[in-house]
Amino acid sequence: MEKTDFKEAVSRPLALIDFWAPWCEPCKMLDEILEELKSRMPELFIHKVNVDDHVELANEHFIRSVPVLIIYKNAVEVWRMNGFKLATELEETIRKFQ
Repeated sequence: MEKTDFKEAVSRPLALIDFWAPWCEPCKMLDEILEELKSRMPELFIHKVNVDDHVELANEHFIRSVPVLIIYKNAVEVWRMNGFKLATELEETIRKFQ
């Protein structure tokens, strides 16, 4: 993934970015939650960033542990969370920014 891909992802009207790592067990659990969220909110753009493969990008966004979820609205970070919530809780949070 290039920086331009990330910039394009976050410039969407509403995007959820998942900073994750393949060795992270909570990240694996979050995958299922994000799949459920995607079925509940098909209009939501979800972009995953593997912090092992994209160390510089993770550092630029101050990612010190994973998972980290960030909501961007028109390229502006509006919400950030370390860890995870259930799909219903995430949906409720995301809908506040629509």
